[in-house]
Amino acid sequence: MQRSIPAFAAALAVWLAVGAGPVTSAFAQDDAAKSRPDYSSLNDLPDWTIGVWQPDWSRLFGAGTKPQFTPEMAKAVEAFNARKQHGENLQSAAANCRPTGMPGIMRQPYPIEFLFSPGRVTILHETFSQVRRIYTDGRALPDDPDPAFNGWSVGRWEGDVLVVDTNGLNPITSLMEGVHPTENTRIRERFFLTAPDEMTVETIITDPAIFAEPFRVTQAYQRKRDWQIREYVCEENNRDAADEQGRPTMNIEK
Repeated sequence: MQRSIPAFAAALAVWLAVGAGPVTSAFAQDDAAKSRPDYSSLNDLPDWTIGVWQPDWSRLFGAGTKPQFTPEMAKAVEAFNARKQHGENLQSAAANCRPTGMPGIMRQPYPIEFLFSPGRVTILHETFSQVRRIYTDGRALPDDPDPAFNGWSVGRWEGDVLVVDTNGLNPITSLMEGVHPTENTRIRERFFLTAPDEMTVETIITDPAIFAEPFRVTQAYQRKRDWQIREYVCEENNRDAADEQGRPTMNIEK
């Protein structure tokens, strides 16, 4: 009997070392399977991820429409334009390689690319090599977001239409010339296909301190199935700059 106790202990040790291993591994694999994202849900989404999308300037609607500003904002825009007449505000901050931010990033003359993953749509912009993350996991817009150039975006699918709401825009960016966003600026976009290789993005911007009524613009994109996003490094060999008053200058420093 005294010799059976060490034998039992040895057998138990072998079982724990060998037999218990696969049981623990099975539990771990089961937990991993439960937490693994369900990519099969992406099969029901439209095929926007094939190729890239180039703005179609022949179908830009509303960009030339005069926004209906509040009286205070109308005065600020008038002053901005008056300074342009005196040689200021001729170049935007983008001349010094500052990203344009939303909504301007969506209307640059460079292509965009869509990536779909569970709970998120990611838009890759060739412009400034920027990235927009649109969360489609059911979360709400943040109540007190840290200001960001492209803001904070959440979306939802309404059939094949992606509806996106954005807030939290950095006030140093511009909604349009001379107009900066506030903490109450909201942007709503609707992305949808009008043909297999044609996309329309309807944009509505609201802010009670800026607009007397919502400002609307519609941008069209053409799919380029054999194009690729290229690297965009504004700081490399940049010569198109602006001083603090927005006056053109030449940056010739290496």
